[in-house]
Amino acid sequence: MADTSLLNGPQDPKAAKAKLKADKKEYAKKLKEQRKAQKEQEREFADRSAEINGDNAGGLATIVITFLIILIWLAIMALLVKLDVGGFGSDILAPLIKDVPYINLILPDGAVKKESETTQIVVDGTTITDGTTGTDGTASLATLDDALAYIKRLEKALQSEMEQNSALTAENEKLKAEVARLEPFEQQQKAFYEEKAKFYEEIVYGENAPDAEQYQAYYEMIDPDNAAEIYKKIIQGQADDAAIKAFATTYSGMKAKSAAKIFDEMVKENQITLVAKILAQMSVETRGDILAAMEEANAAKLTQLLEPTSLENKTTKVTG
Repeated sequence: MADTSLLNGPQDPKAAKAKLKADKKEYAKKLKEQRKAQKEQEREFADRSAEINGDNAGGLATIVITFLIILIWLAIMALLVKLDVGGFGSDILAPLIKDVPYINLILPDGAVKKESETTQIVVDGTTITDGTTGTDGTASLATLDDALAYIKRLEKALQSEMEQNSALTAENEKLKAEVARLEPFEQQQKAFYEEKAKFYEEIVYGENAPDAEQYQAYYEMIDPDNAAEIYKKIIQGQADDAAIKAFATTYSGMKAKSAAKIFDEMVKENQITLVAKILAQMSVETRGDILAAMEEANAAKLTQLLEPTSLENKTTKVTG
């Protein structure tokens, strides 16, 4: 029978639309429930069919294969640990699982024993390990008594080093005291040499210094033996001065380069004092030309020797 509401006269349009929408929603809900019931029924039929035909054995086989693969990987890992490949078993796993029963059986042989029996003691920065002596020179001990004995030896060695250090410190203090005691004598010696240089500068080699005849007359008044020895040296010095003046005259007449070459050779032969005395008897210009032509090192040494107080047994003043 048709809906009487549709056959009756005109109705409110809004109410009709709302009723139509509610009917569609109710119809869609019923249709969705029917489809869901249909899928459940189809799944039930499929399961019953698979159970009858034996098709559900595939899921069990998958589980078994997965379990076998996991066992194979675990066996490979255990083998690698047992063989201690890369030290993974003894260095990494041993400290972690050494106390776990049964599981520690996969560790390399001796890893658990080595880890449990090794004892290290650090004394003054030195590592003491029980067992055999290592190749790195680390002290190795077997018992606690050995460790204590080793510590006593270290203490004895330290005491010996401290005693030696104390002895060295005492010796250093003695040397410092000796240096302080000798310092006044050094100052006196320095003052003596300065006074001596001043005496030679002002008295012996000064402008008003006595000539050789006056020295000779003075020496004749003193002890004959001493006078004879001193007179002999004076006469020899006069002869040496004459020879040096002759050399100076000769080399002054030569070309500066030629004389410089000869003087360089004489310096090499350890006759630098003689060269300095010869140059001292030359004029300033001649001496300067020869020094300029000589090797720089030799010229520098000669310049130092030509300083008035430097020449030994000097008998003449440096003149220009």
